[in-house]
Amino acid sequence: MRKILQVKNLKKYFPIRRGILQKQAGYVKAVDGVSFDVHRGETLGLVGESGCGKTTAGRCLMRLIEPTDGEVLFGEEQIDFCQLTQAELKPYRRRIQMIFQDPYSSLNPRMTVGDIVAEPLYVNQVSNRSETEDRVVNLLESVGLQKDDMRRYPHAFSGGQRQRIGIARALALRPELIIADEPVSSLDVSIQAQILNLLEELKEEFQLSYIFIAHDLSVVEHISDRIAVMYLGRIVETNLAHEVYHHPKHPYTEALISAVPMPDPEIQRGRKRIRLEGDVPDPSNPPLGCHFHPRCGYATDICSREELRLETTTSGSEVACHLHDELSLQGI
Repeated sequence: MRKILQVKNLKKYFPIRRGILQKQAGYVKAVDGVSFDVHRGETLGLVGESGCGKTTAGRCLMRLIEPTDGEVLFGEEQIDFCQLTQAELKPYRRRIQMIFQDPYSSLNPRMTVGDIVAEPLYVNQVSNRSETEDRVVNLLESVGLQKDDMRRYPHAFSGGQRQRIGIARALALRPELIIADEPVSSLDVSIQAQILNLLEELKEEFQLSYIFIAHDLSVVEHISDRIAVMYLGRIVETNLAHEVYHHPKHPYTEALISAVPMPDPEIQRGRKRIRLEGDVPDPSNPPLGCHFHPRCGYATDICSREELRLETTTSGSEVACHLHDELSLQGI
C-alpha cells in the first residue's frame, strides 16, 4: 500500500525561560522523536492521555507549530514539509487539512457559515464567486447541513453542527489527508457517534486518509485501521486497531484499555482495572530509561537504566518495552 505521509524522528522542544532577563533554563520535550507512516485510504489513530504531545505532533505536521527537528515526507514526491518555506508550503496546504478540537473557538463568529467554508477557496484562488457558492452548498449538504445555513452565523448552531461546519471547511480544497484533532471530545455521546459516522462516509466519498487524534481509546478503535499510542512525547506502541485493543503489548496501552468501560455488565465485572500510580513525569526532565517505568507495575532494573525505542515484535507490532515478549497483558 502506498504511503501518503512518513514522519521520521519528529521533535518539538519548547524553551523554558526564567527571570527578568528571560534566560533559557532548559526545554519542555513535548514531542521527542516520533516516527510513523500513514498509508493512502488509511485512518491512523493517535492516542494518549492529556499532555502526551499528540496535538502538538499534529500541529507540527501542518507547520502550524514549527518543529525542532525531524522529517515530514508527504505524497509520492516525498516532499519534506520541514524544509519548505511558508511560500513553498502553500501549494501543499491544499492537500493536507485539519479539523480542530473546539468547534466554538475554531470558527470566526463574525463570518457567516458560507464565508467560513468559502475562505479556503478564496485564499487559494481555486474558483470564481459563482462557482464558489455552488461548491459551498455541495460541501454543506455533504456534511448534513442545508443551503439556508450559508447565511447564518456560528452562534446559531449547536456544537455538533459547528463541528460539521469545520469538517466542510477542511474538505473545501479536496485534500488527500485530514488531521482530526480530537474532533468529538467536546460533544455529547450521541453527537459523537453521528460525527464519527460522517467521517467514515466522507472518507469513502472523497478518498481521504485520516490521522485521528484522541484520548478516548474506544472512539479511536471504532474509526481507526491502525493505532499509535503516545506517552510523554514518544510513541510506545503501534499496531492494527484490533490487535492493540485486544492484545496490547505495552503496559501503558494495557492501562488505557482497562479504563474503557464495557456495555456488557458480565464482561465489565470480570475485568481488572489498572490504576497507574503517581503523576505523569515532567516533560522538561523525563526519567532515565523507559519514560513509563516510574508508573509501571512490571518494571525491572533494566527499565530504569536503558532507553528503548520502537522495536518490531514477533507478532508484527511495534513496541518500546524491554519486557514485551515476557508479559501477558490484559485486553478486551
